[in-house]
Amino acid sequence: MRRDTADVDAQNAQNAQNAQNAPSEASGASDMRVPERLVLLGHPVVHSLSPTFQNAALQAAGIHVRYEPVDVAPHDLETVIAQLRGEGVAGNVTVPFKERMHDACDVLTPLARRVGAVNTFWVDGEGRLVGDNTDVGGFDAAVRARLILEPRDITIGVLGAGGAAAAVLAAVEAWPGCYAHVFNRTPERARILCERFSTVAQPVDDVGVIEGAQLVVNATSIGIRTDDLPLDPSVLGPDTLVFDLVYARGETRFVRTLRDRGIRAIDGLPMLVEQGALAFERWFGHALGSDALRSVMWEAATSA
Repeated sequence: MRRDTADVDAQNAQNAQNAQNAPSEASGASDMRVPERLVLLGHPVVHSLSPTFQNAALQAAGIHVRYEPVDVAPHDLETVIAQLRGEGVAGNVTVPFKERMHDACDVLTPLARRVGAVNTFWVDGEGRLVGDNTDVGGFDAAVRARLILEPRDITIGVLGAGGAAAAVLAAVEAWPGCYAHVFNRTPERARILCERFSTVAQPVDDVGVIEGAQLVVNATSIGIRTDDLPLDPSVLGPDTLVFDLVYARGETRFVRTLRDRGIRAIDGLPMLVEQGALAFERWFGHALGSDALRSVMWEAATSA
């Protein structure tokens, strides 16, 4: 049952504040080796726009480092991580390795620990592999900037129960009066995830509950490799806001279909760029904010 009380809101805000701002042994560029190489680890990675916009930002900043996609076979991940650690390489992690990278790191930021997934990593001055999660901040920034939504006192419907869904719930913890219903094709995974975020989320077995939310988030991988839809668009009302965390050149079929029905929707590209800007700041200490480097990233991503 939803608990709309001041005490719960205060606890949610404290949890989020602790995770996002707590002092940590992993504090970013100030105690890390400046990377001579940046990589994106995933399987597959050929579709990713991260190398395009990160290399544009590196060039604009005058940093002589290249950002390279590295397609890693699942059984080779630990070997690749060990090699990168020895070389002092930094970078990002995408599906399906965010949770395994979390387990491989020597040090985790509070937010990475809270989410249980790592999408940004570096090697610190002591040779330790440090993991962070910039998906949370990227999601929050994209909701506010692209959906033009100040998230307060709304219900969020979340499809999926993996690392992306955990990042969404970590963001929701900082949104006053907000609550999430989580649907997953494997109900047990949704239950386990919601136990970690019990003050702001509960699992649901009926996808119809998701359809009634004011903000619906697709945090599954549906749409990455196919044009399959994670949800029947006809069940959503005209006032629903939809955030498809999957992205594709020309936007996803899900987003295009929703817009054809007059529903405001965005795909995952704004979140990708926002989390990438936060990662760049971790590696090099450049506070991007809304400055020229972030604009360079967005221009490169949307022009590719």
